[in-house]
Amino acid sequence: MKFTAAAALLVAPLAVLASAVPKVERKITYDGYKAYRIATHNNAKSVTDKLAPLAVVPFNQNTRDHVDVVIPPSEIAAFEALGFEAEVLHEDLGADIREEANSFAPYQEISAQAIPSDTWFDAYHAYADHITFFNDLQAAFPTYSEILNIGASVQGRQLFGIHIWGSGGKGSKPAIYFHGTVHAREWISSKVVEYLAYNFLTQYNDTAVKAIRDNYDIYILPFVNPDGFVYTQTSNRLWRKNRQTRSSSSCVGTDINRNWPYKWELSGGASTDPCDETYKGLAAGDTPENRALVSFTQSLSASKGIKLYIDWHSYGQYILIPYGYDCSKRATNHAKQLSLAQSTASKIAQSYGTKFTYGPSCSTLYATTGDSVDYMQDVAKAEYSWTIELRPTGSGGGGFVLPASQIRPSGVEQWEGIKYLLASV
Repeated sequence: MKFTAAAALLVAPLAVLASAVPKVERKITYDGYKAYRIATHNNAKSVTDKLAPLAVVPFNQNTRDHVDVVIPPSEIAAFEALGFEAEVLHEDLGADIREEANSFAPYQEISAQAIPSDTWFDAYHAYADHITFFNDLQAAFPTYSEILNIGASVQGRQLFGIHIWGSGGKGSKPAIYFHGTVHAREWISSKVVEYLAYNFLTQYNDTAVKAIRDNYDIYILPFVNPDGFVYTQTSNRLWRKNRQTRSSSSCVGTDINRNWPYKWELSGGASTDPCDETYKGLAAGDTPENRALVSFTQSLSASKGIKLYIDWHSYGQYILIPYGYDCSKRATNHAKQLSLAQSTASKIAQSYGTKFTYGPSCSTLYATTGDSVDYMQDVAKAEYSWTIELRPTGSGGGGFVLPASQIRPSGVEQWEGIKYLLASV
């Protein structure tokens, strides 16, 4: 397979690049903050207008059904006086974040070419440990995998990944292509794509897995936004964007998933405000992360093509197919994509009963412009292009701050869904 210079293959172990990393800021604790889900009854503007006078922290939103917000202690009485129909997602967000942090486990050193223990999926880990985990996982299967480095983040961290193949040989088959941790606070996404990588490598003796690997080359990038992820571990657990600064604003960060150079110029699916969570940047593809991703994506597209792309996110339990930029537009193979999404959701539910809503991104959730799924479908010509929003859906799980006890079940149910999906495309 041919790669451009920006998508060069790195076969040496990964390293943490720290030269451009700024000093750690004071950590935000969120002690006493409460997270709520507010029913909108299809009138989100009425809800957001009433919230405007309050110091509200955006949490997540589905503007057709609900808005999720975090309220500081000083504003809780004023919020409750508004009389919203609301449920509590976190009684004390700071306490739940500390509980999550207490679940961290140090990575256990292993001998050369040994397979990492699957206890990795029972806890959260520091970013440096994720790098070690991938190095060790690849080293255990050197004949059928390699470490990728497709470029660097704003602060110089490698955008790394793993490439896995089967009996056909490296780069000989259409691509299965997964992104994780596009939004920094969505920790469960990196864990789930790691679970998938782990099983693709360790279960090659399974007939179904062997068929997948022999028919496809698998490319998994666990941290599309490494700077943001590190920032969530050191300073602000709820940070979403990358850590790019701009001379025109004191606000930091661009939403990498509103920065793809396709339908970026349209309004209504991203923000032009640098302080906003969905800030799309000054120009299409003007984040270093996106430039690297576009270059690598085009190399896959130009080689054997992309069979399936999935952008893994949290939360809400959705399988979303194209398009985000237009609620009435449908992909040419829409019926097939919708049928597969429905069947995959059914397969996911067989493990623990977890229900996933499925449908076109814009009409099912909300409008997005400059997003990866639309780019993959129309520009990179992926046959199937999806977003999967992982657990939870409401108060039963914890939003972005998902208990460590849900890491393994999240991986298990997605693994069953992916095995079905890749046997069906």
